[in-house]
Amino acid sequence: MQAPRPERLDTPGALEAALDALADRDDLIARLRAAVDPPVLRRYPAGLAGLARIVVGQQVSTASAEAIWTRLSAQVDPLDPAAWRQTGEAALRAAGLSRPKIGTLMALADAIASGGLDLGRLDRLDAETARAELCRIRGIGPWTAEVYLMFCLGHADSWPAGDVALQHAAAVAIGLPGRPDARALARLGERWRPWRSAAAHLLWAYYRALRGRAGVSA
Repeated sequence: MQAPRPERLDTPGALEAALDALADRDDLIARLRAAVDPPVLRRYPAGLAGLARIVVGQQVSTASAEAIWTRLSAQVDPLDPAAWRQTGEAALRAAGLSRPKIGTLMALADAIASGGLDLGRLDRLDAETARAELCRIRGIGPWTAEVYLMFCLGHADSWPAGDVALQHAAAVAIGLPGRPDARALARLGERWRPWRSAAAHLLWAYYRALRGRAGVSA
């Protein structure tokens, strides 16, 4: 029987089906699944709130990102372009945002307000076109675009190759001498098409397990 080929990874069942399909053909995925707790599917709402949450979470720990997002949600209400633009930089910095992230969020709000970016349209586009649309916005790079496609739109084959946690987990799991850069991890990820999002969730779970063994909170 042919393995399922989900176009979306937006339910726990879809994640399990994708990992089953990968494990059937890839011994490394099968070993990782046996070594860690089942990965939890990460989902954020599509739209500005979900994309802003991803921007907030860049290059900070999960705990720090959650704390900043809680403060930010209290400052910016409702989470729409007008509210972002009306909130002063001092209030955003008080919530914990850096100047570059404030610049990114303001550029994003301006693009949405002007009609230059239609986040509602992205779900109707293929992944490559949707990534390109997002990366036109100042401060939105490949990592942010890939994570938005994965967490907010449920794409089954997103692969944020610039993610440091993924790079570290892949290096340990595969037995590489050092952490691969984004280009190298992009090549490594080809083996897990068309379910690279599922592989990413599993590697993130493995990364958390590695940090737990080292006594470091994620």
